[in-house]
Amino acid sequence: MQVKDKTVVVTGAATGIGRALAMAFARAGARGVAIADLNAAGAATVAAEVQAAVPDCAVFGQAVDVADASAVQALTDEATRRFGQVDVFCSNAGIILRKGLDASAEEWQRIWDINVMAHIHAAKAVLPQMLERGDGYFVNTVSAAGLLSQIGSAPYAVTKHAAIGFAEWLSITYGDRGIKVSCICPQGVQTNMLFGEKGERKGFLQEGSVTPEHVADATLAGMADERFLILPHPEVLEYYRRKGQDYDRWLRGMRRLHEKVMQEFGGIAM
Repeated sequence: MQVKDKTVVVTGAATGIGRALAMAFARAGARGVAIADLNAAGAATVAAEVQAAVPDCAVFGQAVDVADASAVQALTDEATRRFGQVDVFCSNAGIILRKGLDASAEEWQRIWDINVMAHIHAAKAVLPQMLERGDGYFVNTVSAAGLLSQIGSAPYAVTKHAAIGFAEWLSITYGDRGIKVSCICPQGVQTNMLFGEKGERKGFLQEGSVTPEHVADATLAGMADERFLILPHPEVLEYYRRKGQDYDRWLRGMRRLHEKVMQEFGGIAM
């Protein structure tokens, strides 16, 4: 798919990857971009930035809690009202919880609602109109953690695996009816999630990290080829192959990495 003349919804768009995606879609010729985020002021700011950069693109910002199915439906309805239809739904919002078995049931539920259920809410909201047209695209920001794992965060590793699983099911079930699905699976990206809001965090994924703009460029290229896996870090594919070729060997290597991260970074892998 080429983004030119398409309409796009991007969640988690007030900062980081989401902001870069919104700007990249507009610059690639999208005729409409909806910029959604829990941070209403941030969504409005990015919407103004995108509009200033690409005056011909119809842009609006909207507050949305992606964990709330009714809020995601309202976002879809507003984008459809303004643009006529939603061609691409970029489900980008996500959080990390740097805990293991010490995470509470409430914390598990919160990250599950954002990292997994948000993708499901998006599909329920926009899939009917896409199926009616026989065309549509879901672009879900996941993580290399969904293919590999996440040192220092059981909730992140588990929810990102689940997000990949849902995207696979979506593609299998609806791919022959014109529905395209891509998962963006980067390693370290230079955002607040990686460095902390004040740049105070240190982690091994910072080495080799890429900018949000790099991720956005890789996403446009992946969408043009309609690839399921979009890998801003190409080496992730080799790591994934090694995992499949010899799972036990891969696990031993990950245990060594876990020990190194615990010693050097206090368990913060990102």
